[in-house]
Amino acid sequence: MTVVNIYNRQRKYAVSDEIKKLIVKCCETALECENFNDDASVDVSLVGSRKIREYNRDFRGIDRVTDVLSFPLGQNNVYETDYDSGCRLLGDIVICLERADMQSKEYGHSFEREVGFLTVHSMLHLLGYDHIEESDGDVMRVHEKIILNKIGLTRN
Repeated sequence: MTVVNIYNRQRKYAVSDEIKKLIVKCCETALECENFNDDASVDVSLVGSRKIREYNRDFRGIDRVTDVLSFPLGQNNVYETDYDSGCRLLGDIVICLERADMQSKEYGHSFEREVGFLTVHSMLHLLGYDHIEESDGDVMRVHEKIILNKIGLTRN
């Protein structure tokens, strides 16, 4: 079982049931492709530019807008368990819908594809991937592509 709690914390973009289902599908598919077999819980907040800039400044010391932030709760595949649900607590994802919209236009694909990409990218961070080193980024991109292809969110 995967529990994905989605919180719409912005007013500029309508968050349809389809977008919510897509986010859940991205989380579930990332866990499946990464062979994460435990029950899991993830919180996803959808925010605007001002809020994500605030989070980026407060938590990373970078005073600018970004597209997505990940706040993993585990390390080395060790996660706390929510004793009520039995789910492993993976962490939080914060997606800026304004940036997702802008980037979808810039990259020439759908808003849904961009939100899906940002969700998958962030899920991989929650599962321990990083891209500080270029070679790690290459590995992460391969995993992103596999997951997105499985969902049907190709760049074309």
